[in-house]
Amino acid sequence: MRNTPLEYVGAAPTQRKRRNPLGGWLLVIFALILGGVFLRPLLPFLQAQQDLTSSGNINEGIEELRSEGNFSSLLAAQALQQTKSKVSYDESYYKIDFPNGDIPEDKGNRADLIVRSFRGVGVDLQEAVHADMSENFRRYPQIYRRKEADPNIDHRLVPNLQRFFSREGQSLPISSEVFDYGVGDIVVWRLVDGQSHIGIVVPGPGALKTEKWVVHGMNGTPTWENRLFDYKVIGHYRYRQ
Repeated sequence: MRNTPLEYVGAAPTQRKRRNPLGGWLLVIFALILGGVFLRPLLPFLQAQQDLTSSGNINEGIEELRSEGNFSSLLAAQALQQTKSKVSYDESYYKIDFPNGDIPEDKGNRADLIVRSFRGVGVDLQEAVHADMSENFRRYPQIYRRKEADPNIDHRLVPNLQRFFSREGQSLPISSEVFDYGVGDIVVWRLVDGQSHIGIVVPGPGALKTEKWVVHGMNGTPTWENRLFDYKVIGHYRYRQ
């Protein structure tokens, strides 16, 4: 019996064209040029921000605030002190000591900056928040549907700090006027994603010391910035020992 060859039905096979590597490099070069055009106007601003918040200006600001000696100035000095630390954002739950417990020093969320600044002036917010929440749990935001206070996490949540400062400190008017905010005041903002954010009012750096800036930890690391009104203010508090 004679074998007959199989017949191929379909499109004729085609040879793959070799890519021109020059086209890819042209796209990369074009993207770099385009990025340079748009980023160039920002470079002076970024350089100026870095110069203003240099370690020299941080140290100068800390010394001047400490020399004033009052609680609010000392708190602001502690907030500036925090900007010397490199912290990666971490909102994980940690089992920590009580009182005076803390998560690893190179980690933190928005509230940890506040807790660490207050601890530097002798106020343990972990203990204070836990004491008030234990007695008045239902007066606090019911987060995670828990049924009792938890000293490992309560003080690390912005809504709880907001309620604590309103109960145990002064809840001040929310204003768009800078002179209504004092050094050492606590400000709570609502971000565009709906989350709460928190920071401490401090003087501006160097020649801008009469301005009101903030220290906050948007991405973990405490940062000294002129951003008091960059977000919607939803809380303004003053807490003094």
